[in-house]
Amino acid sequence: MGKTYETVIGLEVHVELATKTKIFCGCSTEFGGAPNTHTCPVCTGMPGSLPVLNKGVVEKAVAVGLATNCTITRNCKFDRKNYFYPDNPQNYQISQLYYPICRDGKVEIEVDGKKKYVRIHEIHMEEDAGKLVHDPYTDSSLVDFNRSGVPLIEIVSEPDMRSAEEVIAYLEKLRLIIQYLGASDCKLNEGSMRADVNLSVREVGSEEFGTRTETKNLNSFKAIARAIENERERQIDLIESGEPVIQETRRWDDTKEYSYAMRSKEDAQDYRYFPDPDLVPIHISDEWLKEIRNNQPEFRDEKRIRYKEEYQIPDYDIDIITNSKKLADIFEETIALGAQPKKVSNWLMVETMRLMKEHQIDADGLSFSAKNLASLIKMTDDKKINGSVAKEVFEKIFTEDIEPEAYVKEHGLATVNDEGALRTACEEAVANNPKAVEDYRGGKEKALGALVGQVMKAMKGKADPASVNKMLRELL
Repeated sequence: MGKTYETVIGLEVHVELATKTKIFCGCSTEFGGAPNTHTCPVCTGMPGSLPVLNKGVVEKAVAVGLATNCTITRNCKFDRKNYFYPDNPQNYQISQLYYPICRDGKVEIEVDGKKKYVRIHEIHMEEDAGKLVHDPYTDSSLVDFNRSGVPLIEIVSEPDMRSAEEVIAYLEKLRLIIQYLGASDCKLNEGSMRADVNLSVREVGSEEFGTRTETKNLNSFKAIARAIENERERQIDLIESGEPVIQETRRWDDTKEYSYAMRSKEDAQDYRYFPDPDLVPIHISDEWLKEIRNNQPEFRDEKRIRYKEEYQIPDYDIDIITNSKKLADIFEETIALGAQPKKVSNWLMVETMRLMKEHQIDADGLSFSAKNLASLIKMTDDKKINGSVAKEVFEKIFTEDIEPEAYVKEHGLATVNDEGALRTACEEAVANNPKAVEDYRGGKEKALGALVGQVMKAMKGKADPASVNKMLRELL
């Protein structure tokens, strides 16, 4: 019988905070932009330039700490982490080693119906480095400092996760909390959320941890899951063949589904940390902490309970709508404008989901306004347009956020409420379809559908199906 192994995983998650300006200067944090256009002497590390802390960074870091049940370090400071690398203009990174802003937190995750806590060791603030661009034609590397100085928090978990599923559940939970806070958009593909995976394996029942490796360069949940499975197998193969696992940093190549060693893992003393002499210590007063706490939003778990009580919509709808801050906002704003909760939820669950799939965008990419959705629902309720026209108009709202009333008027899509015209169309349908009339009178309910179809065709789809139905029954 072969040995069974257990995977032990801890994560270091870097999140770029959604402030307008960088952590120590006034440069823009916007993603993209021509290389080195969002820069100044501070974030390019020019001699004699001095950093000034962005207050918004501290507030967002504390907000994330409170939402993940951390203890907030009321007096904290910044340290210099010294290392030489081309994308690091000062030759040190301003980070927090001795007094991180948040510590000892936890978040609850659920996998296969089982709940457990993942403990958070600490959350600290730091600045991001620049970005190296390797040019294969000239065989040289270019550096772009637009990202240098973008504010980051690093969320360091305890080694509490045991599988790729638990890791993904933990990351999804963190992402939702942070998005709900508006602290970051957490787009893995743009690098505003990045996870490094520390992984080791040990025999089941063993108390001691195995040797861990750190895997970097993971920019999607799928890549993270694949890298975990791959590294687990790699370490087990080494142990089984009697070779040691080396503590090192590995880089994951998702296209080749393979990882390779980058460097042996440094320890804290290799970075020669010392307190940053250019920045004053941070004191978080009772008033300031209270103000941040009072500004915390309603999170997903609280929304779920409230939606059930207040809106009485199905659990399935609640789960999907609250799984995105953007969808939840559209849902609540549309109801605030007078639409019925179940109707709003139907539009989001059916048509919105279908179009999101068709256009390959996720909820964060939705650009239509609650105002236009509410207006469309009202027009349908008031029978100004029928169901099939409403769907057609919604597609336009979804892609271009058009104003439905104006669009319906301009394209002549309003329901025809001219009773005379409707009666004529119904009489013609009855006269021209003796077989369907006979079937209906003989008790075949379905035959009425054929007649309704004929009338709708004659009215170019602009009649109210319920009225057509009623009039045909009267005529028959």
